Formats: sequence, structure tokens, C-alpha cells
Amino acid sequence: MAAPKPGNRPANPQFSSGPCAKRPGWTIEALKGALTGRSHRSKPGKAKLEQVITLSKEILGIPADYRLGIVPASDTGAVEMALWSLLGARGVDMLAWESFGKDWVTDVVKQLRLTDVRQMVAGYGALPDLTAVDFSRDVVFTWNGTTSGVRVANGDWIAADREGLTICDATSAAFAMDLPWDKLDVVTWSWQKVLGGEAAHGMIALSPRAVDRLLNYKPAWPLPKIFRMASNGKLSEGIFKGETINTPSMIAVEDALDGLNWAKSVGGLEGLIGRSEGNLKAVADWVAKTDWVDFLADTVDSRSCTSICLKIVDPWATEQPAEAQAEIAKKLTSLLEKEGVALDAGSYRDAPPGIRIWGGATVENADIVALLPWLDWAYATVKAG
Repeated sequence: MAAPKPGNRPANPQFSSGPCAKRPGWTIEALKGALTGRSHRSKPGKAKLEQVITLSKEILGIPADYRLGIVPASDTGAVEMALWSLLGARGVDMLAWESFGKDWVTDVVKQLRLTDVRQMVAGYGALPDLTAVDFSRDVVFTWNGTTSGVRVANGDWIAADREGLTICDATSAAFAMDLPWDKLDVVTWSWQKVLGGEAAHGMIALSPRAVDRLLNYKPAWPLPKIFRMASNGKLSEGIFKGETINTPSMIAVEDALDGLNWAKSVGGLEGLIGRSEGNLKAVADWVAKTDWVDFLADTVDSRSCTSICLKIVDPWATEQPAEAQAEIAKKLTSLLEKEGVALDAGSYRDAPPGIRIWGGATVENADIVALLPWLDWAYATVKAG
């Protein structure tokens, strides 16, 4: 007998982990002020780009002496810019516990071909031993694993008197988690995550220590134009004032401004964190009373409040071969999409099979709550065959 379908549906079924749901109430009218057909180097174009930087620094609480710039190729481009521009001056500890962190390890070892590299890699659901990190070296890590749903709880493990730089990929953490800026020298993110912006544009924040490295260290390899933040020993200050390296989409810029202004309207960073943590709590309360599912993250402190990753733990599923387990998860998420209650809710392609629900600030708590009974229905339907 088929399980009865829940009576309530999410008003917005968009639970993708990127590009993520638009802010509540968003319509195309939000873009009516976009400077389409205008140069990004025009006075009003540059002013809008600079406003993105100014509002981002204000909402995130970035220290006044940090530089913040808009760069090409989303968060990926921003991370690559940091790795290729800054690494090689000293040994580096590479931390990874999900797909993108492993990509950065590959870049450093196989592309930059650095030799003094310590790889500290943990499987999906776990964190590496953070007490083993050597802060006399550079350290590269993700704050929140978008594909694993695992985050560091805080910055207490990072040495305040570090000698090396800390380079942090914070793309699914910025605007949803409290980042300790005094512990972070390079922070990157993209517009397409917590504030629901469009893809292709990245942000990079540099501490004074990172700027000093840029000015006093020259990598042994050539740098493409889109990676260059300094020239002839001088910082390219324009990058951090709205003079982008290449041409940005002014429609995407307008959309980013809309998201930032919405962020201020819901209480700034505190309000954004509260919305994301509230979404995590709703899922956690449901998981606590549901026997077929659990968090992929090993510990409560490491559970992400944005990329909420779940695994199926029912012995009926876990005792089956790996291919069959993957098919169960695929059928479950396909049912959700067919019903129009959750789009793009499957695990990342390289992650263990399961469910991934975006819980960032643009997702309404009521939609998370409405979704959860549908997860029970979908699993019961798949199990019943």
C-alpha cells in the first residue's frame, strides 16, 4: 500500500546548493536598476561595484585594514588566485574533508608542484586532526564543506601568533557563519551561495599579512592576467575599489546589491546566521525522531547549517551493495523532484549517496519544515518498491 502524501508543500521547492534560492519575495523587478549596456568602468558602473564591496565588508564585519575585491570565476577563481599568487614562500598544510578541498590539494601538488606539502585529508563526515596543523606553515582549508555538510565549529584551533598565512575557502559559510577575521588571512566566497546571487563572480578578502606576502614574494611560475593582484611590487589597489580585472555582468552586480540590501533588512549577519541555524535546527529535530536517516557529519558541532547533508542509515538500505544504495538515494530525490517539493536535493556527485538540503539564509524555515514529511514519504515509497 502506497504511503499517503503529506498535505503541505514547500512554497519554494528550490533547495539547490548553488546557485541557491533567491531571497524571499525576489522578482525580476529587483534588476530594473541594472546598468545594462553601460561600461563597468563608467562612473556609475564603478560606483555599483564599489557598493558591493562596501556593503559586503559592512555586513560581514570585515576589518577596515583588510582589502576586499571582486574577481573572476566565482569562488573557484578566487581560491585559485590565492593559491597561485601566495603559496610557495614556505611549506603548506593542506586540509581537506570534501570534494573542493581535495581539488585544492590536487592543484597544489600536481599543478603548482610544491614539494613541502603536508596533506591532512579526512573522509566524508569527518574533520582532520586540527591540533596537528603547523601554523609556522601556510594553511589552506574550507570553512564549510559544501559537498560533505561538515564545518569547523570555530577558529579556536587557529594560532593567533601564526607565522604562515591561513587561506580559507568560505563560499558556503560567508553570510551564514561567524568567521573570525583575525584568524584568517585570505577568505574567498561567491555570490551564488548564502545570498542567492548569480554565478561567475567571486570575492577575495586579504589581511595586511596577505598583502605583505603579495608585495614581497614573487612565485616561481608565471601568473595569468586574471590572477594578478600586484605588479612591480605594488598592490593593484583598483581591484579593491571596484575596478575589476575583467568585465563583470552588471545584471549580476545589481542582483548582488539586491541580496546585500535584503541581508541588512533581516538583521545583517546576526539575522542571516539565525535564519540558517534555524533551518539546521528544524532538520536536526526531525532527524532525532527519524530512524532511517542521520547527518553525514560525525559530530553535532561539525554539522553545517547551509549544506545540510544526510545519509540513509536504515539497515534495509545499508546492507545492500553500493550500487543499490546509490540507486535508492537517486530514486528518493527523483520522487521529490517529480512531486515538485524539492529540486536538486541529491548529494554531490562525488559524495556518499544521500540527500543534500540547502539551508542558507534565503531558504524559509517554513519550507524546510514542509519538506521533511515529504522525505519520509519518498523513502517509504522507495522502500515499498
